This record gives sequence, C-alpha cells and structure tokens, in this order.
Amino acid sequence: VSRASPNLTFVPACLPPDPVEVEELQRFVSNSKRLFVMTGAGISTESGIPDYRSEGVGLYARTDRRPVQHAEFIRSASARQRYWARNFVGWPQFSSHQPNKAHLVLRDWEKLGKLHWLVTQNVDALHTKAGSQRMTELHGCTHRVFCLACGDRILRSELQEHFEALNPTWKAQAFGVAPDGDVFLTDEQVRTFQVPACRKCGGILKPDVTFFGDTVSQEKVSFVHQRLAESDSMLVAGSSMQVYSGYRFALAAREKKLPIAVLNIGPTRLDHFASLKLNSRCGELLPLIV
Repeated sequence: VSRASPNLTFVPACLPPDPVEVEELQRFVSNSKRLFVMTGAGISTESGIPDYRSEGVGLYARTDRRPVQHAEFIRSASARQRYWARNFVGWPQFSSHQPNKAHLVLRDWEKLGKLHWLVTQNVDALHTKAGSQRMTELHGCTHRVFCLACGDRILRSELQEHFEALNPTWKAQAFGVAPDGDVFLTDEQVRTFQVPACRKCGGILKPDVTFFGDTVSQEKVSFVHQRLAESDSMLVAGSSMQVYSGYRFALAAREKKLPIAVLNIGPTRLDHFASLKLNSRCGELLPLIV
C-alpha cells in the first residue's frame, strides 16, 4: 500500500483542520461504540481519482461529459462499445490507484472494533485494497464484470486480456480521466474497437456497478439498513450525499435519532440535521483521531 503524499489535483481547496473541529470529531468518535461509516468520492480524491461534483475540480465542473446511463448501456450496442473502449484505455491507470491515509484509518478502526460497518458509494476498490472487511460496496465495483444473460462473473483484469486479444492493433490517445475509470475518446477512435461477449453464453458483459438511472437491489438496501440498526452513530466521509441511494441511510439514521457527523469539503444534503459538520480533507483529519 502506497503511503506517498496525497494527490491533491482533484481535491477542492480547503483550510487545514481546525483544532476545535479535531477535538469535536475526537469526542464524537470516542462516544461511539458501534460506528456506521458511509464514504463517497471525496475520500478517494486524495488517491488521484476525480469525483463528479466538487467545485472547480469535479468532472461536472471541468467538462460537459456525463457518465453512462443504465438504460443507454442496456439498449445500445454503440453505447457499450464507447463505454468499453474508454474503460479499456483507462483501466491500467484506474486499477493502479492505491488507498490513502483515510482508507487506512478506517481499516484500523475496524480492527480495533470501533467501526461496526462501512458502506462505500465508490466503485474503486480502495477500501478493499486497504484491507476493510466489514463493508458493503453500495454501487458495486469496477474490478468485477458479469453477464446480463447468464450471470457469469469474471475479474475486470481478466476481461482486459480479452480486449487486448480482440484489438491487437487498436490504439487510442486518451483525453483526460473520469471518476469511474474511463477516459475521453473521440467517436472516430471508438468506431473500430471490438467488444467481447460472455465466454459462456455470448451475452452482454457489464461492469458490476450501479450505473446512473439504475437502482441498488432491495436485498442490499435491507442488509445495510440492518447494519445501521445495530449501530449507535453515523459518520459520512467525503460525500455530498446528493444521490438518494446513499442519502436514504442518513434519513434513516436521523429517524433513529443517531448522532451524525459529516466530513466533507463543501455543502451536503445533511448539513441542516447533522450533529457535526467538518470542512476538511478526509486524509488530513481522520488520521488525527485516536
């Protein structure tokens, strides 16, 4: 695991942690016996992965690009071709990103018995790389791929080899990087890219992630609600909670009258009912908590 200096290219500007805020978060964590943690893209920006919504540095602020929609991916062969071509080019860099200090701290809290359950909205596998185990990947993970027809699953790294075999002479120059591991390519570059079908049934292959416009399975939602019901407090780290699939758990925590702390640069949907709101980098503040 890399312990190098944080990559701040995609981290919004913010002040260093205020000693008073550090003390407040320390008190919050010390009072928690079964902490429920939810993380978002803001915990991975220090590992060099951009998010969507951060002011000035997020994908939406920097470009007019938007992530692939679920219905479009299912319906359109050309949309799948475009998605996989971009993903193929971006995969070597995206898969090489390493956890930062914030991921490692949460892993350590789990080992100490402080963290009861971790739910991440990220699809980058950085919590897994850090060693977290009591965890749910709410939106899946780009490191896994499955067939929409028969359900067969393979590793994304294995699919990369299939892509290379099918496209031995295909080359493309990437323009910029996006949050979910793809890059920007022109339509001309994408046109000749060959996409493999399922090795077992010839069906459509899809990353094991919840695309925009799709929903998280009810089974997974119920499981996370059960873990929240067992918890005594909630910490949101690196998320504006704009997406309802994650926000619903904050609403449930409020309903249960659990104390909620939010650590995020910029405003969130929880600010008006959180017990504590901290405007710092996750990788800078969390390591200060004992």
